Amino acid sequence: MSNQDTARTTDTIIRDGARGPYSTVIRVGDIVYLSGQGGFLPDGERAIGGIIAETHATLDNVSELLGRAGASLSDLTQVTCYLVDIEELVDFNSAWDEYFGDSPRPTRTTIAAAALPFGLRLEMTCTAHVRADTPHGGASI
Repeated sequence: MSNQDTARTTDTIIRDGARGPYSTVIRVGDIVYLSGQGGFLPDGERAIGGIIAETHATLDNVSELLGRAGASLSDLTQVTCYLVDIEELVDFNSAWDEYFGDSPRPTRTTIAAAALPFGLRLEMTCTAHVRADTPHGGASI
């Protein structure tokens, strides 16, 4: 394994304005790790419209960040989802299906959470596997 394979490249852009002792994205070789992502719009405001709107905004954020690391939603291997109200699982799954449909889906764990930061109803952490021949993408991370 070369030094290039194990080099860590990080992106600490945090769209919700929060500052914390973590990185938003870390790519180590062909694995990309995303810290918790929520339903924030590009202007930093939380998506309004319930769990479906938050799911769309969250997956859009995940997609954008994966793209910056040279990956896409189809490269996701594992997603952990935290829902404040597990009764919203059916609507969450409906919005999820719009992004993944019948294509190979990542493994997923869904956990009921008592509360999430910033009033979010949903948060996702993700891991993706990028083909070895894929560069880090057009934008620097």
